Amino acid sequence: MALIVVPYHQDERLPDALLPLPAGRPAVVVDPELPPGDLWTRLAALDEAVAQAVAAAGEPVTMVSGDCLLGVAALAGAQRTGLDPALVWFDAHGDVHTLASTTSGYPGGLSLRLALGGDPSLVGKPLGLRPVAEERVVLVGARDLDPPEVSFLAASRVRRTTVTGLSAAEVPDGPLVVHVDVDVVDPAELPGLLFPAAGGPPASEVVAAVRRLRATGRVAVLDIACPWQRTADSSARAALLEALLR
Repeated sequence: MALIVVPYHQDERLPDALLPLPAGRPAVVVDPELPPGDLWTRLAALDEAVAQAVAAAGEPVTMVSGDCLLGVAALAGAQRTGLDPALVWFDAHGDVHTLASTTSGYPGGLSLRLALGGDPSLVGKPLGLRPVAEERVVLVGARDLDPPEVSFLAASRVRRTTVTGLSAAEVPDGPLVVHVDVDVVDPAELPGLLFPAAGGPPASEVVAAVRRLRATGRVAVLDIACPWQRTADSSARAALLEALLR
């Protein structure tokens, strides 16, 4: 798989050391000059650069970034190659808010809903994104949901499962975009997460689930989002990324 690195959390350029990739692994770094303007204007520009890089890779892609929002750009890039991928979304959170439902205002909480067609003017229309049908989406490991997210998911056709319960035979047919927010891992094992949610699986189970999907040969994009704090000890992070990239 080609490796793309996007060292951003939202529109903030991150220090390179915050994404501790295995040494010697060649990567394309997407680091465009973002225009002035509000957050969503800048994110649309970053997303366009990411979608172009994914589409240009010409082969299955692994992408590492600091932000779940970039998973939408990865999806758009896969679509630009002519694919109609389903979406498998590993996350401790639902990420299915809209601007109208969010109480925190945190943009990352909209990520999966954007892929489903929510608030299309923010990034969907600028990217030319084709919303993914709900029945072609699997939400894995979500355990920290706000009331509007609970209501939305209960009424939707998005399938939910645990990390250990995820079977490659049960994901939608065809190519896959697999998004892994590392906060799906239990925070006791992965300290320093921006939004830790207790009660998650160990990293080994997340890695095993991702490998089950990759073994199908249907993963067009593996998107790994690392929303974590700037801490001195990155050993657990480095080990997780190395295992996911192997």
